[in-house]
Amino acid sequence: MKRLALLLIAGLAVIGLRAQNSIINSLQRDVPGQGKVTVHQDPRIMALIGSEYVPTGDDDERVLKVPGYRVQVYAGNNTRRARTEAQTVGDSIQSLFPELPVYTNFQPPRWLCRVGDYRSIEEADAMMRRLRATGRFKEVSIVRDQINIPLY
Repeated sequence: MKRLALLLIAGLAVIGLRAQNSIINSLQRDVPGQGKVTVHQDPRIMALIGSEYVPTGDDDERVLKVPGYRVQVYAGNNTRRARTEAQTVGDSIQSLFPELPVYTNFQPPRWLCRVGDYRSIEEADAMMRRLRATGRFKEVSIVRDQINIPLY
């Protein structure tokens, strides 16, 4: 069963790469009687093809929203107390890990505190283990979420 899942994932990755490459290849193909286009680009651009750009309104802080993982540290209900607890947990994490982005927000019907922007589950797992090792957080789990990838 695991082999089948791996083959399926590998197949989808190849199809995705072919779709990305077909755009560039279609621009660069040599057609008699027409001009020829040569594309010189940074390899990081290929990674961005097919991703969704969400403007934030702030020119200094442009991010790309892509599917990924975050570590959920708190989930409460929709009360003021839950909001305060979520913000307190977020502040506590910010003091322990200042480089870590903290997202405290209300997603009906509850207040959530999530941290990090991880492309792979392995990266999220490493941070989850670091957070658990502190012994300060009760609810620590990995969740799928839209993550922010900064554009430089």
